Amino acid sequence: MTMPGTSDNWRPWAAERAREVKVALAFLTRLPFTRIEPAGTPPDAAQPTLAQASWAFPLAGIAVGAIGAVVYAIAHRLGLPPWPAAALTVAATLAVTGALHEDGLADTADGFGGGQTREQKLAIMRDSRIGSYGVCALLVSILLRAAALASLAEPGAVAAALIAAHAGARAAMPALMFFLPPARSDGLSFTAGAPSIARVAAGAALALVVLLFGLGLVLTVAAAMMVAVAAALMAGLSERQIGGQTGDVLGATEQVCEIVMLLVALH
Repeated sequence: MTMPGTSDNWRPWAAERAREVKVALAFLTRLPFTRIEPAGTPPDAAQPTLAQASWAFPLAGIAVGAIGAVVYAIAHRLGLPPWPAAALTVAATLAVTGALHEDGLADTADGFGGGQTREQKLAIMRDSRIGSYGVCALLVSILLRAAALASLAEPGAVAAALIAAHAGARAAMPALMFFLPPARSDGLSFTAGAPSIARVAAGAALALVVLLFGLGLVLTVAAAMMVAVAAALMAGLSERQIGGQTGDVLGATEQVCEIVMLLVALH
């Protein structure tokens, strides 16, 4: 992803980036306006791939976090205690994303926990049914996120943590797509392709800017280090378990990194 060299190249470059943002939002959220093509897009233009749009994943995270923050602010304004307000906030983020990443977390937990061989693990992960490992993983994920938000309590702090966590966690996904090969020769991860290092870096830089505004310098450094460690551990685990990454693994990584960032925000 290179910057345009002249003013004549600016409009096509900006239009292409806008289309990539739309692809990221359409895939990672259920927001209705993502079905609308950006103005100026040629009708016969090729759709950007998910790998090309991966730099914009943090922007989708900003949208999800902002919607959650609004829900928490409304609940707080109506006099709800922190725990019910936090539960409604997590529910709102689930609705906005269609529980996409939670589905990945559950499938990954079931596959890694229940399968004996690589083939069994991949087969379990593709099964739409949820098992005990998946249920437990979802319960832990939702409880930790709700507990972190309830502990922050103040709407401004919750908003900053939510937006930072959702943006930062989604910046980890392109990194796994770049460093780990797909574990299957079909499926979402295989068809999405691998992003360039420039797009991975652009997504990471975008997330860091969001973190700096939301958490400040000290917590940003801590959050970035912890997310890097969490993503590396997920990558290593996935490599050992199934020899690569899948769409489910990417969703599970988002969940782990989101939780890590919310916990860092408590300090």
